[in-house]
Amino acid sequence: MKKKIITVKKKKAQAPLSRKRAHDNLEEKLRRQTDEIKIRDGQLKQGADREKLGADREKIAEEQIHVRTKAMESTTDGIFIMDAKKNDFPIIYANPSFFSLTGYDKSEAIGKSYFSLYGFDANARVAEEIKQTLLQGKSFHGEMLNFKRNGEKFWSLLRITPIRDAKGMITHYVGIKTDTTLMKQRDAEIEEQREELLHVTRVGKLAEFVSSLAHEISQPLTAILSYAQAAQRMLKDREPQLREILQYIINDDQRAAEVIRRLRSLLKKNKPAFEVLDINTLTNDTVMLIMPHITAKNKIIKLELGDHLPMIKADRIQLQQVLLNLISNSLEAMEEQKDSHELLIRTSLKNANTILVEVKDSGCGIPEENRLKLFAHFFTSKPDGLGMGLSISRSIVEAHGGRLEAKNNPDRGANFYFTIPVSNDR
Repeated sequence: MKKKIITVKKKKAQAPLSRKRAHDNLEEKLRRQTDEIKIRDGQLKQGADREKLGADREKIAEEQIHVRTKAMESTTDGIFIMDAKKNDFPIIYANPSFFSLTGYDKSEAIGKSYFSLYGFDANARVAEEIKQTLLQGKSFHGEMLNFKRNGEKFWSLLRITPIRDAKGMITHYVGIKTDTTLMKQRDAEIEEQREELLHVTRVGKLAEFVSSLAHEISQPLTAILSYAQAAQRMLKDREPQLREILQYIINDDQRAAEVIRRLRSLLKKNKPAFEVLDINTLTNDTVMLIMPHITAKNKIIKLELGDHLPMIKADRIQLQQVLLNLISNSLEAMEEQKDSHELLIRTSLKNANTILVEVKDSGCGIPEENRLKLFAHFFTSKPDGLGMGLSISRSIVEAHGGRLEAKNNPDRGANFYFTIPVSNDR
């Protein structure tokens, strides 16, 4: 009996241990399966995220392409793309503004050489220059006159830039055409207004000299009358003297006619006419025109004209206007100084290619606060001035390729001086 009892107790002690091992094994298996599921879930999630990211990037790229296309379609500039792999540079794309600008429709432009669509100015010289620039793989930038399909002219600013692939090879050219016709018309209108203003300024300045000029003209006319009356009295008896008197009549008549001619030339409204001129002759003629005004103000004008100066190419009337304005300003500055009487005009050779003209007065000089704005539009120190004389004079000189400046003299007064290039015409 004791042996049986011992056997039974041993079997009861082993049973709980087997169940524990089985339980532990089951938990380990479940844990491994759970970990595998988590890993797979993570992988699936990462794959889904990558797929979503790729879809988002693709959507963004499509939106960017859409925006760029819309921008090219909406811009007012004519945009076109050419195939650089073909020597005739056919157009493979053009936006609506390009068709509107050139007058061609899509079927007439796409696939056709850019240079065959419309004519350029002159004899296709510009078109050939553009083509050679592109064949060398360079960019082109320039403004030119073009013709639409119906022959209508228009001005455009053309910019063509190469497009390169990943290897650096040029595959296409993109071009931008900007219509500048309206800007050209506005420039022409501004130039016309400038000429109108110059004319008004000339007339305004001459109004100040009319009374003095009338006196100057009346003198030779009175002399002509006196000589003619004397000739009538002496006609029969003294023929040699008659010939001499008649010569006086001729001389004074020519003098009066010359004064009137210069006055009419200054008042006449013409476009700038550049011609080869002698600066000394032009200076003398201008001084003669204003001399009665100088005499009336009890002033003295002194000329120091350089010898053997080369010729210049300029508009006679415009340069006379500059000199008249500078002399007039100097005379007004000298009015404020009672002991100021002398005005000096000097011409000289600044260098081999430039002539210098100076108008030097002995007046009050230029106040320091006015020096920087002296040539500004509408600036004036005169109570009744318009502030346009010096600014217009500077514009005229610059249009001739020179420069107008001013400075105070070391002793007293101011010196207004300008340069004019020497003429290349021989």
